[in-house]
Amino acid sequence: MSLVLLAISLSIALGVLAFRFAIFALPAMAAIATFLHVHEGGAGFGLSFLAGLAAAAASVALVIAILGFARNPFLRLGALALFAVPAAVAGYALAHGVAKHALDPGVMLTFLCGGCGAVVAVAAMINLNALGEGILDR
Repeated sequence: MSLVLLAISLSIALGVLAFRFAIFALPAMAAIATFLHVHEGGAGFGLSFLAGLAAAAASVALVIAILGFARNPFLRLGALALFAVPAAVAGYALAHGVAKHALDPGVMLTFLCGGCGAVVAVAAMINLNALGEGILDR
């Protein structure tokens, strides 16, 4: 029983930490994918790094521009969901990495990890929406 409580408390603590980093899941994935693609193409490390930074900045700028200028709520929701899906995967993996040692594989582990992924995805949507409104209000 104490291991279950430990797993739940650690999942909550890591979920709170993931709230802070959830907004960066898509830019990090875009930067890594661009870095690997450019580096495999024969470019050096420095140019690949700059291309990765540019891809991360472009992904954030695109979503903030959509949030700032689009009036269609479905387009805004789609832009937020673009960031929420990688955040949900990161939240699921985070909870699974902690709880797999305390819980047997099964329904309880899946529900715990899925819940943590959903909470992190919603947090990413809220953080990105606040970031978009904060930048465009200036």
